[in-house]
Amino acid sequence: MKELVEVIAKALVEFPDEVVVTGKETDKGLVVELHVAASDMGKVIGKQGRIAKAIRSVVKASAMKEDKKVIVDIM
Repeated sequence: MKELVEVIAKALVEFPDEVVVTGKETDKGLVVELHVAASDMGKVIGKQGRIAKAIRSVVKASAMKEDKKVIVDIM
């Protein structure tokens, strides 16, 4: 899942070298944290959070195939 989030984020941002994706296993499931440059934050979130919602939807659909729960946090 981390790789999927990283590929999507790097395609969206202006500074792909500053994209960092980390994952932590919690009792709720896998938590994937996405860190981008401050100037790229708007590109990852989008107007009214549409792009962030789309990223979460794609990751959720991919996680359902593997019967996992994944939470994407944009930091």
